[in-house]
Amino acid sequence: QVQLVESGGGLVQAGGSLELSCADSGRTFGGHAMAWFRQAPGNERTFVATIAWSGGFTYYADSVKGRFTISRDSAKNTVYLQMTSLKSEDTGVYFCAAHPLFPKTNYREYKNWGQGTQVTVSS
Repeated sequence: QVQLVESGGGLVQAGGSLELSCADSGRTFGGHAMAWFRQAPGNERTFVATIAWSGGFTYYADSVKGRFTISRDSAKNTVYLQMTSLKSEDTGVYFCAAHPLFPKTNYREYKNWGQGTQVTVSS
């Protein structure tokens, strides 16, 4: 069973960088597509980025394309989200999620979630 734990969130100034990590302690990470979503207060959870189980396919929301990079290290059962040129609108709780088949952009299609990590970008 996938058990996800996010880390790496924090407070950063606009224009700065952060790297989020999501580790799977359940050790079934290898066969799953992974994704990052974020949620601002009062808003629905929105798609940020996704990566196939092989790492050979990635897809990004338009709002983060060119600034964020998703990657995975199967040996460490960990997926990363490198975030650069951060903007105030990137503020929110960032969640990672696992899908047993394919990368998805709709949060309703994911059953396995981490607890989230807060990212706050000050302007």
